[in-house]
Amino acid sequence: MRRRTGTRVLSGALAAVLSLLVGACGAWPDAGDARDDGLRILVPNTPGGGYDTTARTVARVLEETGTASDMEVFNLPGAGGTVGLQRTVDERGNGRLALQMGLGVLGASHVTHAKVTVARTTPIARLIEEPEAVVVRRDSPYRTIGDLVAEWRRHPGDVTVGGGSSLGGPDHLLPMALARAVGIQPKTVRYDAYDGGGGDLLPALLDGRVDFATSGIGEFLDQIAAGQLRVLAVTSDRPVAALRGVPTLKAAGIDLVFDNWRGIVAPPGISPADRERWIAVLTALHDSRQWKAELTRHGWTDAFTTGGAFATYLARQDKNVAELVGHLGLD
Repeated sequence: MRRRTGTRVLSGALAAVLSLLVGACGAWPDAGDARDDGLRILVPNTPGGGYDTTARTVARVLEETGTASDMEVFNLPGAGGTVGLQRTVDERGNGRLALQMGLGVLGASHVTHAKVTVARTTPIARLIEEPEAVVVRRDSPYRTIGDLVAEWRRHPGDVTVGGGSSLGGPDHLLPMALARAVGIQPKTVRYDAYDGGGGDLLPALLDGRVDFATSGIGEFLDQIAAGQLRVLAVTSDRPVAALRGVPTLKAAGIDLVFDNWRGIVAPPGISPADRERWIAVLTALHDSRQWKAELTRHGWTDAFTTGGAFATYLARQDKNVAELVGHLGLD
């Protein structure tokens, strides 16, 4: 198998948007109190995907721990998450609005040539990393990642991959990068986009409309445990505890590591006090035992980074994703 050396896609996707819109802008709590009420979480894709799962988990844990109450999660899909990004940027100065985003929003902003990018937002925190998985249905003829790659290389136009991301999202970028790593031209890849890994993609995979799928591991854990799906490989640097016995791409001889991540940004122009209070709320989330339990349950990796460190990371990621999109001919 021909391989390209050193292929690595740096962390990429949290996708869930925290949009705290209130008609009357009430005061934040005292600096020593991380509690806040009436927050709304805006998810920039349809229910059932990684952004949606993350947003609803964040909201539930914040309420369970008493850090926030009356949280509402709602969905505003469109253009790979860039509709939500535009909404956030348009809410300039709104200290009660935040966007939970990740690799998918970054990629979509470059693939679709969106009018706004994450550079227009206020970075708050990165929460998690999540490896992607290469998944097939139970009765698939592909028993190993090697079986799949061999057939894909022989007949690239006859093998269809599905993903829960629109163009530029992690589920789309991964098969493109994987194709390149094994000697397949990315432009020959047949990629079908579905709304949400756990939403429309699952039935498409189960009924054979796609030959394999790429998705965050947390979105299919129930179906994997039930024996409906089989994971051929994970994209992390190391094996995933939640998927015992599943090799990494590297262990299977494919020189590719691909990390998705999810984080939270706010509109431009919010006050320093609002920014610090957002960080306090999310730090309380991160430090809770309930959140640690959710990390284990979903197969997520703790990647908590705030403030300036996250701003630096986000700028680097945006640059790397823009270069990757161009390199793969997706721009």
